[in-house]
Order: sequence, then C-alpha cells, then structure tokens
Amino acid sequence: MNFLSVLKGNLKEKSKDKVPGEEFPLLPLRELVLFPHTMIPVFITYKLGTVAVSEALRRDMRLFAACLKVQEAGETYPSGSVMRIVQHLRLPDNTFRVVLQGEYRATIASSVKQNDLAIVKVEPIMGILADPLSTETIALMRTVQKSFVQYAEFSKKVSTDTLAAVERVENPEQLANLICNALAVKAERKIALLSIGDPLKRLETLLETLEGENEIFGIQRNISAQVKIRMEKTQREYLLNEQLKEIHKELGQGQGEDEFVELERSIERKHPRHEVLLKARKELVRLRKLQPVSPEAGVLRSYLEWIAELPWSNSSLDAGDLREAEQILDANHWALRKPKERILEFIAVHHLIALEQEKTQGTGHKSSKGPILCFVGPPGTGKTSLGKSVAQTLGRRFVRISLGGLRDEAEIRGHRKTYVGALPGKILQSMRKAGTVNPVLLLDEIDKLASDFRGDPAAALLEVLDPEQNAAFTDHYLELSYDLSQVLFITTANSLHTLAYPLLDRMEIIEIPGYGEHEKLAIAQHFLVPKVLAENGLGSALISFTDEAIRDIIRYWTRESGVRSLERELAQCIRRIAREALEQGYGTDTAKPLSSFEQILDREEMEKLLGRRKYKTDLVFKEARIGVSYGLAWTETGGALLPVETSRFEGTGELLITGNIGEVMKESGSIALSYLRSVQDRYAFGEDLGKSNFHVHVPEGAIPKDGPSAGITLAVSLFSTLCQTPPQPGLAMTGELTLTGRVLPIGGLKEKLLAAIRNGIERVVLPMDNQEDWAELDEEIKAALGVHFVETAEETFTLLFGGSMPRFPPVESKPEARMEGLGV
Repeated sequence: MNFLSVLKGNLKEKSKDKVPGEEFPLLPLRELVLFPHTMIPVFITYKLGTVAVSEALRRDMRLFAACLKVQEAGETYPSGSVMRIVQHLRLPDNTFRVVLQGEYRATIASSVKQNDLAIVKVEPIMGILADPLSTETIALMRTVQKSFVQYAEFSKKVSTDTLAAVERVENPEQLANLICNALAVKAERKIALLSIGDPLKRLETLLETLEGENEIFGIQRNISAQVKIRMEKTQREYLLNEQLKEIHKELGQGQGEDEFVELERSIERKHPRHEVLLKARKELVRLRKLQPVSPEAGVLRSYLEWIAELPWSNSSLDAGDLREAEQILDANHWALRKPKERILEFIAVHHLIALEQEKTQGTGHKSSKGPILCFVGPPGTGKTSLGKSVAQTLGRRFVRISLGGLRDEAEIRGHRKTYVGALPGKILQSMRKAGTVNPVLLLDEIDKLASDFRGDPAAALLEVLDPEQNAAFTDHYLELSYDLSQVLFITTANSLHTLAYPLLDRMEIIEIPGYGEHEKLAIAQHFLVPKVLAENGLGSALISFTDEAIRDIIRYWTRESGVRSLERELAQCIRRIAREALEQGYGTDTAKPLSSFEQILDREEMEKLLGRRKYKTDLVFKEARIGVSYGLAWTETGGALLPVETSRFEGTGELLITGNIGEVMKESGSIALSYLRSVQDRYAFGEDLGKSNFHVHVPEGAIPKDGPSAGITLAVSLFSTLCQTPPQPGLAMTGELTLTGRVLPIGGLKEKLLAAIRNGIERVVLPMDNQEDWAELDEEIKAALGVHFVETAEETFTLLFGGSMPRFPPVESKPEARMEGLGV
C-alpha cells in the first residue's frame, strides 16, 4: 500500500473519543502547528522527536504534538493536538518519516520528563454547540467560507482539494481546523486559533484573520497596479518627449539647454579646425535621433566626448631664459654636457623663431616644429629623468609613454570606433592627458618594441616621429587629422641595433654615456644620498657618507654604467641606520628628535652594513698567460671586459669559436686567423698553421656577444698561442681588424674605458682613428689609464710582446723584405 492510499483511507476514519486525562509522548515541533481533521507528513530528525515517536510506536501509535516557543529553548506552547501515526518509516540514520492524522485539540495538564522523553497528561479543548446549528452559526460559517474562497484567489497557494473540502464541510470545528491548517500566518497566530474553546468565538476570530489577510492582499494588488501605471506613464512621457523633439525640430525651435547643446559648446570652446567642427556637428545630429539606451548612442557620445577633451589650440608658453634653463638642468643632472648643450640650443632657436614670427604675424603665431630627440645609453644613466627636466626647463607639460613590450599597432593608432570598447591610441590619450598641443612626450624604451600578426608599432611611429608628416597624424578612432608638429618628442633606448633604419633616420641621436667613478661620487653626494634619506624617514637626521665610503661602494658592491645599483646599496645602508635610530629611541622620544641623530659613515662600516664585497679587482687580469688577451666590449648595459682564451691542437687548420658568439664576431675570428696565415713568413711560429686547429673561447657563455671590435683581441690571443709567449699583463685592447692588418676605429669608447677602469686595467690599446674621441673624454678617465694608439696589428704585436716576439732573421739579399718585416 502506497502513501497516497494510506492518506485517503485514513482521512475517512473517525477520530477516537476524547478522554480527559490521557497521557501521551510529547512531540515538540519547530514552527509547525498541527490541527485535527488534517493529515500531514513530517520528517523527524532531532533527538527529542525520534524518542517521542519511538515511545508512541511502543504504545498505541498516538502522541501529543505541540509547537516550540521561539524565545524559550525547549519549551512548548500548552495547546496542541493529539495525533495518530498512520504511517512511519525509520531511516538508516535513526530518523523518522511519519504521516500524522489529527484527532482532537488539547492542552497540557501536567508533564513528566524522563531523560529526553516527556510524557504529558492532556485535557481536551471542547466547545458546546446547539444541535441543530442555529441560523447565526450557519451564517457565520458561510461568511467564513466565502472569505476563505477570496483568500484562496489572492494567495494562489491553496489546493483545489482543500478548497472543495472547506466548501462541503458542515461542522464548525472541522471548518475551523481545515482553514487554520491552510492559512499562511505565523505560528503564534495559529496557536491562538487552536486554543479557543468556544466554536462561535473561534469562527469570529478566524473570520477577522481572513479579512485582515485579504485586506493586505488587496493593498499589495493596488500597489502593484499603481507601480505598473507609473511605469506606463514614464514610458508614455518618454515617447511624448521624443515626439516633442521632432516637432520642435520641424518648427526650427530649440529645446533650450540640454546635454547635446552643452557638448557642442564644449567642443567649440576648444577652437578646433573647421573640418573637426563639421564632423562633430554631423555626429551630434545623428546622436539626437538615437534613443539614449541604444548601443550606437553610447559609441557616438564617447566619440564626441573625446573630441571635446582633446586639446586643439591650447598651448603653453615656452620659457626663453637660457640662464634659468641651464640652472634647472645643472640642478637636476650631473655632467651630461652634450645633452644639456643640445637642449639649450633648442630653447635658443625656438625662442628666436618665436620672436621673428611674432614680428611678422603678431601674437597669433604658431610655434616651430619640435625636433625628435633620442637619448641612447645604458640603464640607470638618467635618460627618463632628463626628459622630465627638458619639460621643466621649457615650461611644458610632460607625459611618459612606455613602449616596452608593445606589439600591437592599434596601441599607437587606436581602434576603429565600431569595435566594442574601442579607444584612441596612446599618442592621443597622452595629448588629452597633457591638455596642450605642445607638450613633451617621452617615448620610453623604444628599442623594446615588438611585432606580431597584429602589426608593427615601429611602422606606426614613422608618421608620429616625422616632423614633415605628423602635422596631419590620423588616429583610427578619431578618423580626423591631428596636429603633432608642435610636440617635442623624446625617445629613450639602451641600444640602436634593434631599431629599423627608417625610424632611426627620423631621430636625432644623443648619446648618454656611462658615469665614471668621480661622476658617480658627485651624483651620490648631491642627489642620491639626500633622496634615500628622505625616502627612508631620515631626511631631518644628520647622516653623511665619506667620499672613501662611497668609492668603496662603487668599486666593490656595484659594477654598472649607471647609478641604480649604487642607489640601492645606499638605501640598504640607510635602512639599517634607520633601524638603529629607532632602537635608540630617536623619533619616538621627545628628548631625542631625529634632527639630533648624527652619524658619519666611513669605509670601515661598509662591510658591516652591506655584507661581504660582491666584486673584487681580479688579479688574473694582471697576470701574463699564454693565449689569453683582454678586449673591451660595449653592451646595452654599458661596457664590459672581454677575456679571450685560445688553445691549439693537431688538426687541419680549422677554427672553432665558442661562448655565445654572434656571426660578426665569428667572422672577426676568421679574419684574424687569415691575417696570421698571410704573415706567418715574418714570424717564427713554433707550429704549422695548416696542421693546427684552434679553439677560441670567450667566457661567460650565457651572455650573447657580437660585433667587429674584438678583431684585434682575437688576433693577439691567436698570436700568443702560436708563439707560446704571453702578452704583457694589465693591458686591454679594442679595434676592428682587416685582412691587411689595419686596425679600424670603434664606437662606445667611454663605456669601454670605464669597464677597463672598473676591472683594474692600467693600459689600453686603441685605434689611431679614435684619438679625437679620446680628446673629448673627461680628464678623470684620461688620468686613470695609459693609452697606446695603433694603426696596424703589427704595431700591436710589437707593443704587447716586445723583444720576446719570435721573428725570422732578416734576409740580406732582400732588404725590402727585411724592412717590410720590421714594419718600417
């Protein structure tokens, strides 16, 4: 027999007679009130309930169900219903699923608790009714039934079976029980209806409850209707306003101040060109016709706002005081003589052109075209900060654009405005940020541009960085030409090798070389030490470094062309001093202000503050070893010392070069070996070149190396191996070697010489054609190194090997050959 059949069958059974003083197990229920003449399934999962059900099953299948009070834990209301278990199912977790049928109402007379089981003695709740029912009772019952039907219509949650049962019932007690069970009211309200003994009073209370619920439903329905009417009214007003706009448009009448008028005025206030104004007005006409919620309206509004926010004619007044400009540059940067001179030249020329144009055209002149400057140098040499100083010197706005890793052309030119989320490119975004037509735009790390299937950003920059074309720069989003001719573009790069020639041709290259020890010392004392003191909370303290201490940091804790590592090491010293100051009570104790904290840091304290030395002057560079020579190389991070090692073994005259070497450097090795073969009749080599294989290795194989300037270094290493004679120690060299033995000039001379000084090299060999570059160097570098200028490889061999260089004896019958062998 299934659950439904049991339910239908038991509903037909009559309730057992009400006997006063009966005892039943107490079933406490949470937020659930049961009534007689109803049948309901209940899940019993809590211990008090399972114990009560188990006891009822052991007795006569009956129990007393009462609702728990919310405020008092474990206590039930005194009124409840005697229920019969018509079906039960014990689940594996010792819980029950039971079907309960209500028999009669009752109140608790007494209670006895046995552990988790409560046995209660109950008294029936009985009311007296005349038999047959009076006319008043029948009228009241019909009124209650009618009110419940109305409640069911409002609620939509009363089943048709319940509604049919209520309409058929003729007993006031059963009527009240059926309706109370179906009502969706709070448990306290149901308990009150359950406790009333007088049938008439109970029906009257039930009628009041029904009427109250029906009134609430009616109010909710009215509110919903009013909201609906209000929404319809809003939509109607919107449609009427749109129609009114069209009517005013046809009549030629304005609507007064609205967002479109304000947007148009904001564009006009920027004084754009006539074609820009026509385009903006055309788009405004389209925008007026669109609904505000349409996607196209949002696109057009954003487009017009961009036009309104871009600077079209507003320019800043350039400074013309050269003396003040020079003071600003000197205050912000140490050394950098050439870049400063070029900036001052630009200011002078720009000021003179402005004066001439003012005489001929009045005050409404247009500024001269801005140059395209490219600062090239190792990291940490102040390229970006120099760009900021240029803007400060000129009195212009400064905006920095980072190009590192940029690989999408749309980042420069923007996206078509038809795309979702489209924006102008970085150039126009920066112009909006600057707010003037003549800012200083710094394109940082231009050598780090990349390219892929989305385009080449470097190609897009060709128009931006061309003074003859950027007066009509076109962004894909704006679809209008924009004048960039008054912008001063400054680019920065660590190397020019990765830049395309057309882009390189558009820029004026200004080299920012690395700093020498004297320059780093001055920068540290004047700029870096005050900066790190302020950043670490010791700006008011009296802390200073001795020159010897900073020199030691430069020599033994940093090895760079710039000053970034130097700044980090200084900051580490200051952080440890800040900790000591705080531990001693400075800054926290009113008697010890930070301004009274004084300390002078000398060279003896550096290892205590910075740990052991990271770099040491390598004595190997001063040792004479066969087959080892030292070259000077230029890298993107500055200069570097390039040791070259060569070993010989029996073979067929092949050359192997290792150490992550580029193609140009491999060719330099082949040229060096070919040159030695061509002059082998001049020197008494101990080995036959045709029967010897050579392995040339350049240490630090993880670092890429390339370039022709190592040609003479490779030749010296091979020559030393063939002669089994070491070159003079403590000497480094650089220069490109040709097949005829000429030593050609090289670039990056200052960085290479600084690398030699950092590594303890005392003398250098340079190409003769680099004498002019040597003359322009700082006196500090000249004083630190001895220099030898050479024109040929033979001069280099004579210098490095001297009298120990093996030669064939001179042939008397051939004086010309003898003189040629001596290099005369």
